[in-house]
Amino acid sequence: LTGQKIYITFGDHDLTEQIVHLVLARLPDAPSGTKGISLFIVPRRLVAADGTLAADNDVRVVSIEHKLGIHGSPTCVMAFGEGGEGAIAELVGAPHDGMRQMFTMMNDARLGVGVQGVAVAERAYQRALAYAIERRQGRAPGAAPGEPSRIVEHPDVRRMLLTQRSGVMAARALCLATAHALDLASHHPDGEVREQQRRMADLLTPLAKAWSTDLGVELTSIALQVHGGMGYVEETGVAQHLRDARIAPIYEGTNGIQAIDLVLRKLPVADGAVVLGLLDRLDEELSTGAAVLPEVAEAVRARILEVRALTTHLLERRGEPVDVLAAATPYLRALATVIGGALLVRGAIAARRRLDAGGLDGAEAEHLEGWLAATRFFALQVVPVVDGLAPAIRAAGTDLMTVTPSSLVG
Repeated sequence: LTGQKIYITFGDHDLTEQIVHLVLARLPDAPSGTKGISLFIVPRRLVAADGTLAADNDVRVVSIEHKLGIHGSPTCVMAFGEGGEGAIAELVGAPHDGMRQMFTMMNDARLGVGVQGVAVAERAYQRALAYAIERRQGRAPGAAPGEPSRIVEHPDVRRMLLTQRSGVMAARALCLATAHALDLASHHPDGEVREQQRRMADLLTPLAKAWSTDLGVELTSIALQVHGGMGYVEETGVAQHLRDARIAPIYEGTNGIQAIDLVLRKLPVADGAVVLGLLDRLDEELSTGAAVLPEVAEAVRARILEVRALTTHLLERRGEPVDVLAAATPYLRALATVIGGALLVRGAIAARRRLDAGGLDGAEAEHLEGWLAATRFFALQVVPVVDGLAPAIRAAGTDLMTVTPSSLVG
């Protein structure tokens, strides 16, 4: 192999004796376009006949990128074959089949990146909560005079903390639902069920990747806000979380690409039956449990019906790709929000029933009460964002496409 590659995560390091690169490249007789790309294994060190590591391969680091965050990960520009004859590589599978092979990894990686968004937001929330419990400033409503209140007692700080906690819970639930569908698609004994779950995993993957990583940035930024000025300096550590979170909406397919994939490839499957079927099942589940948590369940059900109507609208606009693409990002947000909200309410209904049955110790009861409080907040104060997204989803793409680049200046 000869040539250069950029953005190679952990392109080189001294943690192991061997590094094996998976590289997409073209064979000399390859057709043009993505159908001409093959996948190769390129080791940093060649392997001798007896399996031991031998001489270095013709692979070297040209430079290491200076990044906003994830400083623990060396992101490299790699050169292959600059020594003359080329780097020794081994073809994986059939020639010209590299993109299909790579996307096998890519889909799993997208769920992993979604979990990364959840994980960074969770860690930032933990830091924000600990700081809010410790930090004293001002006098909260109802507090006795003479001593500053802990900032966790202030309603606006509570709002920020609940926004973080409920958002992390919802995004985690969506990622777990995606992983569940992937497991069933691979291991269920019934072939028909495997196919159904494969379609479900295909639908949920762009949602888990895009929504969870968008929330990762937004919720981590809120965690910094809870810290106030202390969050903006490096001493508390929360600033690092915000820098690290910002990459996740970008790599493994930007979130804009996830939205395009959703509306152009996943939404039309079976004429929308996968999406509409999921929304119908969630609505039925919440309807069945509405007697347990009526206000919360009905708030989410109303937005499920709204997103169902928006889904039908986009399916009807398939002949107008500009309109569908213009709606892609707000639609992904709306769909993921109602699914995440429905998953939380499903858990909250079970929690309410468990609490009503009694027999719990104090810690378990407190945990379930916390789930109920966070779910109520998410259902009544976060899920209604769908109402604001609906006009953008229904709007034609004319306003976006009639604006000339020159008119954006100044």
